[in-house]
Amino acid sequence: MAFLMNQMLGDKLKSFTGGGDEGNGKAGAEGKETAESKGMSREEFEEYQKQMVEEKIQRDKDFATKKAERANLRVALRDKYRLPDSTQDTALVEMAGDDIDVPEELAKMVDEDEEEEEANDSFLNRLQNLDMDTLKTKAQATMTEMKQNAEEKCTLM
Repeated sequence: MAFLMNQMLGDKLKSFTGGGDEGNGKAGAEGKETAESKGMSREEFEEYQKQMVEEKIQRDKDFATKKAERANLRVALRDKYRLPDSTQDTALVEMAGDDIDVPEELAKMVDEDEEEEEANDSFLNRLQNLDMDTLKTKAQATMTEMKQNAEEKCTLM
């Protein structure tokens, strides 16, 4: 019923109300922006579109650069802490090429962490590099020496 009413009275109502959605000034027939919808001449609108495309390309390029820098940092941290490699990060770094460096602030933070670890790492580093067999033999030798000294000094043992 509504369809029938729309068909019969639609054109007359559109002319009465001012044309409906056809000339609202926002979009053309396909829903795209036009020069008229922006209130510009054709040349201005083409220049505007070109500028928009250039800005989008620049944003995409900046985004890809930041993404590659972060991946480069993750790869460096994985190497430092001997973690397994991520194929996704290595692929991003390879795609970006050699021109990608770690961002300055992040590099500074990593350097500060490395300096703190070097200062605090002396005992842990020695402990990791220590040979357990030699430590065990030294401990046993010390224990036997202490027993011998105790037996010499104490008559009850």
